[in-house]
Amino acid sequence: MLYPNNIKKKSPKQTNYSNRGMALESLINESNEYYVEKDIALIYKKPTPIGISEAVYTEHGRIIKNGYFKAPSTLDYNGIYKGKYIEFEAKETQSKTSFPLSNFHEHQLKYMKKVLEHGGICFVIIKINNGNYLLKGEEIIHFIETNTRKSIPFNFIQEHGHLIAEKYQPPLDYLKIIDEFYLERN
Repeated sequence: MLYPNNIKKKSPKQTNYSNRGMALESLINESNEYYVEKDIALIYKKPTPIGISEAVYTEHGRIIKNGYFKAPSTLDYNGIYKGKYIEFEAKETQSKTSFPLSNFHEHQLKYMKKVLEHGGICFVIIKINNGNYLLKGEEIIHFIETNTRKSIPFNFIQEHGHLIAEKYQPPLDYLKIIDEFYLERN
């Protein structure tokens, strides 16, 4: 944009949050495919419940022109591993110092509690500071219930979470942590 006296000013950069978390989800999806192929676990990404209010038919098929969310979604992934029900969420943050709790919706936290109450395994995989951490649902619920902070400090995630190393196959072997910190202790 040109201002008087030919001074150039840049417009503020618009931030697009639409694909935030996609890199982490891609790693998880690849890992889940590996687990299914090797018959290790059945864990899948849950589709968002969407209703269609308007569609048109073309030579290539039906195109959705207007839709809506039927119900609030719960968590991103669910499945079964070694006879245990698993449900978890994948979250990323650009912050280097903390994970904002505003990334969770109230209904997701209530759902985490329900999964835990029914004996399921519930956790969040958080990508922060170029690391992927598995943080148990119990730790998140306890943190929220005992703190007034609006974010989880990175040092809390390091202390209470479990770093998941990225590797070739599977890219994000989070089940190794489930084995060690959930199943071997029972």
